[in-house]
Amino acid sequence: MTFEKFSLVSTLLGCLLFACSAPPTDQNPSTNEAPAPAETVSTAPQMGQLLSQSDIEADDLIPGATSGVRIRYTSLDGLDGETPIEVTGALYLPAGTAPEEGWPLIAWSHGTVGIADACAPSTAGRSERDLTYLSYWLERGYAIVASDYQGLGTPDIHPYMATRPMAYNTLDGIRAVQQADFPLTDAVVVTGQSQGASAAIATAGFAPGYAPEIDLRAISATGVPYFPPLIQAALAAQGGGDTPDPNVALGLYMLTLGELVDPNFVLKDAVDEEIWPVVSQVYEKCVFDFVDIVVEAGLTSRQITTPETQRIFPVAFSAMAYPSLELSVPAFVGMGETDTITPLAMQKLFVQAACEAGSNIEAREYAGAGHNGGLLQSMPDAEAFIEKAFRGQTPEGSCE
Repeated sequence: MTFEKFSLVSTLLGCLLFACSAPPTDQNPSTNEAPAPAETVSTAPQMGQLLSQSDIEADDLIPGATSGVRIRYTSLDGLDGETPIEVTGALYLPAGTAPEEGWPLIAWSHGTVGIADACAPSTAGRSERDLTYLSYWLERGYAIVASDYQGLGTPDIHPYMATRPMAYNTLDGIRAVQQADFPLTDAVVVTGQSQGASAAIATAGFAPGYAPEIDLRAISATGVPYFPPLIQAALAAQGGGDTPDPNVALGLYMLTLGELVDPNFVLKDAVDEEIWPVVSQVYEKCVFDFVDIVVEAGLTSRQITTPETQRIFPVAFSAMAYPSLELSVPAFVGMGETDTITPLAMQKLFVQAACEAGSNIEAREYAGAGHNGGLLQSMPDAEAFIEKAFRGQTPEGSCE
């Protein structure tokens, strides 16, 4: 399969993830690789230590799991790269007797849930889509470890879409359960959807430096967000719209990341006081409720487009950048043809850039599939890919 270069026009038509404008960056807009945050290497023993565990009640288990535990473990603040923090998550084990080498381990990286503590999936529960996906793996004999990410269920605000925190949290979650008394393989595969796809890709990028002892075999990513300078320029050209749009909610989550990485930016001061009662709920409401609030209020991208928000978007994009497009392990990428959250044009640009960087990518496109359907339709193909990875076989990939 050959991935053609997409014109700026097609990117403009496809880039609907954030319907708000951002100023152009000073990079060449045709460059496919975004600037990456500096990597902090740490294999300190206190990272990835299991601090506590508690059994998950039978009624709260994912279908297909016969047991599970909520976990709290140590990690490193991915924003400053040096402060020890605590992160929560969960581990689910399948039915039956574990193989001699342990259950093959999948690390699941979740998509957008919100930024409030109440949104942490290990305690708040998971969407029907995610339950369907995770049950698929449990029923096939895989164990699943799932991080809540920094700031979800623990102090401070979750740095939404920042790649380094998600990668550190994922890697330390793997360390925590593999070093504990659970029947798990040393080998692991990371899977993720949407925001979680960013986490999976970033995990493959940071793993060699941050956690080289982990036997990471592959990643599987669906609904991949990708914001190189080309797409940032397209968003700037698009400008703010006057039509109420649910994707404005995602843009507001992104602006909260801007607050975390730039202390001079305050969201409350950056938007009109008339819309602040709606905007302020970004800190409290989980994603589905917040999207409903934004839509009911008729909030538009033009209303949240101000000189200060325009200034901060590139800052947030930088924190969202992948550390490398030359991935350390093979990657499966599933793309929904009709996806309007991470449009097909965006995802194909990522595949093209990762292939050109030297990654081993197996990319599949699913006709008629939207953002959720891309994940669910990918499962059989992802299963075949992941089985090969656990057997130590290298997928042929589809890059040309």
